[in-house]
Amino acid sequence: MKVIIVGCGKFGSGLAMTLGKKGNEVTIIDSDPEAFELLDAKFTGTKITGIGFDREVLEQAGITRSDAIVACSKKDETNALIGKLARDAYRVPHIICRLYDPRRAAIYRSFGIETISTTSWGIQTAMDMLSYNQLDSILMLGDSQAEIVRAQAPEMLAGRTVNELCVYGEMNVIAISRGNQIFIPNSGTPIEKNDILYISVLCSSTDHLKTLLGMD
Repeated sequence: MKVIIVGCGKFGSGLAMTLGKKGNEVTIIDSDPEAFELLDAKFTGTKITGIGFDREVLEQAGITRSDAIVACSKKDETNALIGKLARDAYRVPHIICRLYDPRRAAIYRSFGIETISTTSWGIQTAMDMLSYNQLDSILMLGDSQAEIVRAQAPEMLAGRTVNELCVYGEMNVIAISRGNQIFIPNSGTPIEKNDILYISVLCSSTDHLKTLLGMD
């Protein structure tokens, strides 16, 4: 996949390096050449110094044949302009704009431009963290007979295996968030303190799950 990133801040540089390591063709644009110092020495993509909404700069970056563009400069106005230009003038298949103003982000989503609102994301992340000490229902399944819940692993489960939270026909640990990664465990995967557990459970077995998690 050929991806253009406009803005080489912490977000843009991190995304560029991650995409590059996965074998994507990455071009990153920033008006400040010193911003590229955030990229590590192993970055093999293309760096272009220029204004991200300048057509000549975008065409130098290969926007006419790009699969995606991510506008993550420091200014909402710049990112929104790049998003509209990429959509209307170049028909880029995938467009993502980082917008700090959640109201503006909602407007651009209605125009078909994907947006990331760091303000909304931060609020939701904080709410998620505050709810981890309880069973946080994130998805009801079927006719409300089962659900997927999320909870922080209690200290008493540290060192025990996922199998101890799996009851055939009642509940199953389907994913674990640890650090900055989410992975699918097997029955022998050890649970670590502060793991975030994603568990599918019958609604009739919720009290049983709370008991196993020490929440009763």
